[in-house]
Amino acid sequence: MIRFATPDDAEIVHALIGALADYEKLAHEVVGTVSDVRRSLENREAEALLAFHDGEPAGFALFFHNYSTFLARRGIYLEDLFVKPALRGKGIGKALFVELARIAVERKCGRLEWAVLDWNEPALGFYEKLGARVMTEWRIHRLAGPRLDALARATESARKP
Repeated sequence: MIRFATPDDAEIVHALIGALADYEKLAHEVVGTVSDVRRSLENREAEALLAFHDGEPAGFALFFHNYSTFLARRGIYLEDLFVKPALRGKGIGKALFVELARIAVERKCGRLEWAVLDWNEPALGFYEKLGARVMTEWRIHRLAGPRLDALARATESARKP
């Protein structure tokens, strides 16, 4: 069974985020709390689909809308897709992706996008089987934490006469 997560599911979503971070060897980067997840779901800053197997949480897909200036349409950006390792190979990941594609088409989105760690061969193979195209000509850039703060301060001073 797959359904949308509600704010009441924040603990489940947060636990799955932790499991994903462990898998990706990035647990040290998880600073968001259950309360943060609840607020994000309440404010629809992000949406999540939850997958269940035998009544227990099995995986999730967390996403939000972005926008394509070239298409002049919004899209869906899949931030995270995760299925518990013990439950992989049962079609749960594909079911989450099919539901995400259905939502994108229903909402008249122009595309569905995501990023994958370059070492994650199982995920790369999974996405290839779904028909996804690797965008090798694009590189992800990120500003966060102190570097984001520093740039914001530089921009503030640049706007002052």
